[in-house]
Amino acid sequence: MGDKILKNRIEELRTKNEITQEELALKMEVSRQTISSLENGKYNPSIFLAYKLSKFFGMPIEDLFIFEEQ
Repeated sequence: MGDKILKNRIEELRTKNEITQEELALKMEVSRQTISSLENGKYNPSIFLAYKLSKFFGMPIEDLFIFEEQ
């Protein structure tokens, strides 16, 4: 069975909306390092944070986070 990877569109959407990591972190009530780790694929969010991010960007969770099997 292959490796499973959770990718996301956070950096793409954040830069498109001209929001810094710090600004997004403040809105999500997390650290800037958490946003950076999310964008780099080094951290998988809690379902609560994933929900907050999806609402912030106005899209379903499954459009923001993409589950891929390698």
